[in-house]
Amino acid sequence: MAWRPSATVNMRAALFHKSRIATVPFYAGEPAGPSVKTAIPGPRSKELAKDLDTVFDTRALNMLTDYSRSSGNYIADADGNMLLDVYAQIASIPVGYNNPALAKAASSPEMVSAIINRPALGNFPPHDWADVLRSGILKAAPKGLDNVFTAMAGSDANETAFKAAFMYRRQLERGGRDVEFTPEEIESVMSNKGPGASQLSILSFKTGFHGRLFGSLSTTRSKPIHKLDIPAFDWPQATFPQLKYPLEEHAAENAAAEQVSIDEVEHLIKSWHLPPAAIIVEPIQSEGGDNHASPDFFRKLREVTRRHGVLMIVDEVQTGIGATGRFWAHDHWNLQDPPDMVTFSKKAQAAGYYYRMPELRPNKPYRQFNTWMGDPARALLFRAIVDEIERLDLVNNTANVGAYLYGQLEQLSKVHPDHFQNLRGKGQGTFIAFDTPKRDEFLVKAKSLGVNIGGSGATAVRLRPMLILRESHADILVDVLDKIARSF
Repeated sequence: MAWRPSATVNMRAALFHKSRIATVPFYAGEPAGPSVKTAIPGPRSKELAKDLDTVFDTRALNMLTDYSRSSGNYIADADGNMLLDVYAQIASIPVGYNNPALAKAASSPEMVSAIINRPALGNFPPHDWADVLRSGILKAAPKGLDNVFTAMAGSDANETAFKAAFMYRRQLERGGRDVEFTPEEIESVMSNKGPGASQLSILSFKTGFHGRLFGSLSTTRSKPIHKLDIPAFDWPQATFPQLKYPLEEHAAENAAAEQVSIDEVEHLIKSWHLPPAAIIVEPIQSEGGDNHASPDFFRKLREVTRRHGVLMIVDEVQTGIGATGRFWAHDHWNLQDPPDMVTFSKKAQAAGYYYRMPELRPNKPYRQFNTWMGDPARALLFRAIVDEIERLDLVNNTANVGAYLYGQLEQLSKVHPDHFQNLRGKGQGTFIAFDTPKRDEFLVKAKSLGVNIGGSGATAVRLRPMLILRESHADILVDVLDKIARSF
């Protein structure tokens, strides 16, 4: 059944006096709205999923997607259903499905060469690799971070950032970059002990998520299923502030909660038996439930790290590339002193970490190394994404549409207070979430009504639309959310 605007949506549109520009999709050919023809999953999807299960683990399957039919903000399945996608491949599609600008970049001779001649970047980088980095990845670099190490994925980006932090800390302890390793260090490290195996840690926060590889998993604290049976490092965790919403109505108690967290961080830095070389923090704890903290909290956190000589790593894997109405979410903090490292992936379609100081580059080759060290093809794609974001002013679009969407959700939360609890993300673009008591059922009903949406934490519904979301798409989303709440 194709989506049609309800009287509620038409009334909202009139009240907000939206211009035609704000409602027209950025790309021609996008569907006018969702279209649900079968149950989801439908018969064809069930058949294909059964076949896939014989060769691939499908227990986490959300939906089988027909990418050839997906377009812009809409995702298609194998049964001909078309859904408004505000989950966007777990927040990793920036400018829409089958984006024509990206298709053009993907079909260029430069991209063909990068794909079929994938290099071992540390040994055999392309002759124009510096130009590719400067015109894309480094063009998008956070303020004050002019260097980059490219990686394969978000977990890899965080782990290589950890390695950089450990090597930098030990370098300082030895007395500088030019001080050689001792024979005892070289010999002992091969047994995973002694002076060569640094007794250091990375401090992270409860309910945080930084990946599923061994090192990153030791800093992930969001769900037990991520960590069960996996050996972990004995690294410290501080309490992330548990704020009350709306933020403006709980300013004093939220400030007190943030100060408790800051005091705990400082205590752990001074007392943990494995001294933290760095802390890692998300601007918004995404997988752990969309937990927020104020800019003042992060400014104080930066002061603590500077005071104690601990590096600050900001994990922007999910929050980066425009989703919060700023290109980087930490831009909202107005730091006087930038983070030491910022990790990225997802919407960048590439991965790695930016870093501030040249000294964070290891003092010898092969210390930060693997065969691929990223992917030139993905760097070229990121360059095309950055150009498209600039051309269409998509960061500002996300800020404006996010403000509009948040206002609509505020109204819904007044009508259905039981189903839209702790609405959060005001002023954070479309990086919006709310809690609902029947979250999993809520997500299933959304699909049946033509919206693909995701959850985080135990009870949160999180919005992760693409940067090309318009107010007309927001109207469709809000209308579906209203119908879901009325159905309970």
